[in-house]
Formats: sequence, C-alpha cells, structure tokens
Amino acid sequence: MSQAEDVRKTETVPEWKQAEVDDLVDFLERYDAVGIVGVTGIPSRQLQSMRRGLHGTAEVRMSRNTLMARAVEQVDEGIEQLADEIAGEVAFVGTNDNPFGLYKELEASKTPAPIGAGEVAPNDIVIPEGDTGIDPGPFVGELQTVGASARIMEGSIKVTEDSKVLEAGETVDQDLADVLSEMGIEPKEVGLDLRAVFADGVLFEPDELAIDVDEYRADVQAAASAARNLSVNAAYPTAQTVGTMLGKAAGEAKSVGLEAAIVNEELAPDLIGKADAQMRALAAQIDDEEALPEELQGVEAPAPAETADEDEQDDETTDAEDADESEPEDDSDDDEDAGGEGLGAMFG
Repeated sequence: MSQAEDVRKTETVPEWKQAEVDDLVDFLERYDAVGIVGVTGIPSRQLQSMRRGLHGTAEVRMSRNTLMARAVEQVDEGIEQLADEIAGEVAFVGTNDNPFGLYKELEASKTPAPIGAGEVAPNDIVIPEGDTGIDPGPFVGELQTVGASARIMEGSIKVTEDSKVLEAGETVDQDLADVLSEMGIEPKEVGLDLRAVFADGVLFEPDELAIDVDEYRADVQAAASAARNLSVNAAYPTAQTVGTMLGKAAGEAKSVGLEAAIVNEELAPDLIGKADAQMRALAAQIDDEEALPEELQGVEAPAPAETADEDEQDDETTDAEDADESEPEDDSDDDEDAGGEGLGAMFG
C-alpha cells in the first residue's frame, strides 16, 4: 500500500472513534491494575447498580470491542495480552487495589438469578429434596417430566430426593425453565465475570486469583512460625529471632550457674532462695523441734519442694526397709547415729 493510500485510510477513521480510543488509553494508564470482565446476561439496571457498588474501589468502562482492542494495543507494556479476552459482551475494569482484592470484590457482588429457556447451565442444576409447598395438581407431573423424583404426600407435592435435572453445559428447555421459576430456584449467578487482569507486568487468570484468604493467611503464619523455630534451634540469628535467642541463652546460662552453685551478683539472690527452700524442706522433716534453731521451729516446707522431698523420702524409706530385711539391726543403728551427727554439724 502506498503512503498516499495510507493517509487516505487514516483520514477515513471517524474522529469520535479516535477520541474514544484516546479515552480508553487514558483509562488503562490511570490504574495500577486493569482487566476484562464479562457482562453477558446482566440486565442494564443491575449492571448500573454493580457499577455504583464498585465506586471508589474500581471503575467499569464499556465500549466497542474493536476500539477496546485498539486501545490495549496502543498502550503496550504487556497490557496488549488482554486483547485475547476481548470477545463477546465485555468491559474494562480498572483499580488501584491488587488483583486478588479486585477478584474477591467482584465475586462478592454476584447475585443469584433465574435461568431462562435457551441458556446454558453454568453448573449442575439440582432440585432439592423436600416439600415444594405447592398443592396437589398438574405440577407434580411437570416435576417428573423434567426428571425430578416427586409425588403427592400429606396433601402437598414433595420431592423425595435430591434430583439432578440438568448437567453443566447443557441447554435449559422451556419446561425446566418454568419448573425452576415456579419453585423459585435461581441456579445461576449474575455479576461481573473477571476474565483476566494485568498488574505489575503480570497477567493473572481467574483461577490464580481464587484463593482462600483465611487458609492462605494460616499457611503464611505457620511458615513464619516454622522458620522462626528453625532459626532459634539452629542458632542462626536474624532481626526477628535474635531477641529470643539471647533470652534463651541467658536462661540456659542462669540454669547452669544455679546447678553449679556459681556465685555472682546476678545469681546470688536465686542461690540464697534455693538454699533457703532446701533448708526449710529439710527442717520440716524433723519431728524434734528442739534439734532445730528457733527460727526454723514450726516452719513448713515450700509447696514445690515438699512434693519432691516426699518422693525422695518415700524412696529413702523403701531403700531403708529393703536394707532392714537384708542387714543386721546394729548396722542400721550405726547409720542413724551417723545421720544425727551430720544434722548436728549442720545446725551447730
């Protein structure tokens, strides 16, 4: 084609079309994320209501498909990938939210709607078991005609079991449409159907955006917890775990110091407390108060130490009984005398 013919062809493009393309290009460049939504089957009034509901979060822009395709090609930067989704009744949607938030909002805006004859079932259509609330009459035959298990029971028409009357992808005939309308069953959802969205240089498909937010959050929290535990147990310090690791090390160092009775300014109060508790536990086991200093007479052992001492005493008693059965009594008397001398040395 010659340059002159090129010019003539350009001149034949109506100004309103070029202005519309310019507006669409401005729309696409104005938002962080732009996508294509299907609007097939949405009544005009309901579509306007959905657009109002998205106000402040997202904007829907409709135009001719040819002009929409020309606009995405002019913007480039990867947005031209959306051209493959421009078919049928569609519109642009733009938002500064992330694609996942956009998908979630569009799905939440969908509402149940009746299905008409000639439409394709978006999913399996099932007439549920139960009382239809309809008086006996010809309607029971209509239910049976469309494949539902129904009969008259107790003065009413009842569906005796869940009945799948049409599979997804099949076309609804007039008889089924009438039955569903009579029962108030709305088997399809009407709303903006997101086909694809482009953001941050990536084209997202709907199945990539359909995530369970609560489950995803729980997975992230579990992963973060596992990573934190790994870091602490492997002694690999990070900004998030160094505090925990220092606290753990301090606690372990303190435990070693207490067990080894290492005296320093920090451990001294705990060592004294531990010794005091042990002394009180031991004093509580002595029946003869005159053998004890005045400040230890009538003391009670601390609760935690008391249980441990009782267990130890039981073990000692058992050992002593076993010894009594196998050793002469004179040896036992010698042991008792030695124990008395030890206590005397301890308490002065």
